[in-house]
Amino acid sequence: MNNLSFSELCCLFCCPPCPGKIASKLAFLPPDPTYTLMCDESGSRWTLHLSERADWQYSSREKDAMECFMTRTSKGNRIACMFVRCSPNAKYTLLFSHGNAVDLGQMSSFYIGLGSRINCNIFSYDYSGYGASSGKPSEKNLYADIEAAWLALRTRYGIRPENVIIYGQSIGTVPSVDLAARYESAAVILHSPLTSGMRVAFPDTKKTYCFDAFPNGYSLQRRLSKTPPWWMKSWMPVLEAQ
Repeated sequence: MNNLSFSELCCLFCCPPCPGKIASKLAFLPPDPTYTLMCDESGSRWTLHLSERADWQYSSREKDAMECFMTRTSKGNRIACMFVRCSPNAKYTLLFSHGNAVDLGQMSSFYIGLGSRINCNIFSYDYSGYGASSGKPSEKNLYADIEAAWLALRTRYGIRPENVIIYGQSIGTVPSVDLAARYESAAVILHSPLTSGMRVAFPDTKKTYCFDAFPNGYSLQRRLSKTPPWWMKSWMPVLEAQ
């Protein structure tokens, strides 16, 4: 909760500047960057440099299998992207939206291990204001960030939607749900998902308010059909309780 006191929470929600600023106060904890991206003279090739805090666990051979670059979002920010080639025969690629308080440098070893175990390539990105990405973290930027990542994955690598698994962890479930509501994909995985910003701050909240941030549960409810897909079934008890 970013160590806000109860009185500060009440002030935020009783006299809110705007939902986006509430979300920034409560949800975003960008760490000090654990990596840098250096571009060559041609402007087309980027080199990844990891700091000790990234806790890299592999050799330079695995590091060479990771391609990094920058792309621009519709909000004008430049975000860092990372494509991890874990298997030459991989059928699927995970579009991975990581959790809070980490960046691509800290997640890089995890991506190598995960992709190797499940025989998938992994494409990830840093949110605006995280790692080497410019701008400031906000709810609107989250949606623009994953949209830019999706377009880069599709156009740069030619990966078809039916071969993309959208994977969101914690705060990363917010842009993942938004993307899944707008594009077809092979599957959606929500790891430690948020139902909404209000429900994180006040777990006993039962309604969805117009000023609520990160309305994951509401977004899923709108997509709910008579026969929900397998990835939505775990949300059924949450949705029915609203």
